[in-house]
Amino acid sequence: MVRKWAFNAVFAYLLFGVLMYAYLFYLADAAVPHSLKGTSVDPATFMNQREMMLSEEYSKIKNLLFFLSSPYEWLFYFLVLIFGVSRTFERWAEKTSRFHIIRSAVYLFWLSLASFIVTFPLSYLSHSVSKAYHISTQNFHSWMKDELIDFWVNFALMFIVVTVLYALMKKFKKRWWLAAWILSIPFTIFMMFLQPVVIDPLYNDFYPLKDKQLETKILDMAAKADIPAKHVYEVNMSEKTNSLNAYVTGIGSNSRIVLWDTTLKQLSDKEILFIMAHEMGHYVEKHIYFGIAGYLLLSLVGLWITAKWMEKCMGRKKELKITGISSLSSLPLFFLLTSILLFAASPLTNWVSRYEETRADRYAMEMTHDSASAVKTFQDLTRTGLSEVDPPWLVKIFRYGHPTMRERIERAETSK
Repeated sequence: MVRKWAFNAVFAYLLFGVLMYAYLFYLADAAVPHSLKGTSVDPATFMNQREMMLSEEYSKIKNLLFFLSSPYEWLFYFLVLIFGVSRTFERWAEKTSRFHIIRSAVYLFWLSLASFIVTFPLSYLSHSVSKAYHISTQNFHSWMKDELIDFWVNFALMFIVVTVLYALMKKFKKRWWLAAWILSIPFTIFMMFLQPVVIDPLYNDFYPLKDKQLETKILDMAAKADIPAKHVYEVNMSEKTNSLNAYVTGIGSNSRIVLWDTTLKQLSDKEILFIMAHEMGHYVEKHIYFGIAGYLLLSLVGLWITAKWMEKCMGRKKELKITGISSLSSLPLFFLLTSILLFAASPLTNWVSRYEETRADRYAMEMTHDSASAVKTFQDLTRTGLSEVDPPWLVKIFRYGHPTMRERIERAETSK
């Protein structure tokens, strides 16, 4: 039975990979419509032939890796369960201590290490592709350092979550999901507060914007928008990437507007001011807070579905090599189900994100009255990131948290 399940799971994954490859490389059409040829949307007007070729190749490969990664994770968790690897990790943890907190740490370490090793080839392949297409400038040593930081940060956070979660499962047999959700509210808000000042600096150096004239312009814009900003931060991303970005992170007094140094080096002041106006739009329209509320609502539904799904899976607990929901060996099942639900919900969450990004674009154009800089900014973002102007439908709904560049450029053009 185990071999049959394993064979079917691996076969299904390989078949899915073949179908996605066929869709992305042969069936999907990412070319702009003929009616838009020669317009500002057409990549031929702002990219050379080599850049267009590289953009097409790079986008297809990265999209394929994206669609392969989540099912690969599901396959890992499923095989860990049915081959009894999770139960083995649990036995090792039980031998170390009689204290639940220590057992959780030991079990989670072995599961995290196994996951890191198994998923490493895909992670390295993704890095290598980005390096080959000159998106990433990061050498292996620097990249590996970030991977190890990721491992330990995720381990520390998951240790807290898993320890509390399984204590709740033991205490509240049927309503553990509700108790877990209630505790997740302060934890989520605390992490949002902590992210910009504790976690993000582990990966990069943040400092106030060096160009004080530009900072003055940005702060003047912030004042007009009633944003109590005292600093704009830049981060040294050029040692890791050639792509451009800016973002808002954190909440309350720890909220930050951050510019990548690549953005500062490659864009004009007008384009940077448009990007900053866009980020201010997120602040003014309170998208961060709406995002937290939406996340908490989805997590409530997700935890409820996961709890019901795990109960049904207990009918197969012998085949899954777990003794019960509250046993640590069920953790891969929890991760498997929540990962599937997150992937299934991504079209909805991406749609909401695209709506908010559209609102932020509109706010930026109303603030700057500079649609020409908006169009140029979107074109530069496309070129430097080797992005698709009009990606295939499945790619858009599952990957894009921003409107497509075609949509953004067309809206900027019509705002003139």
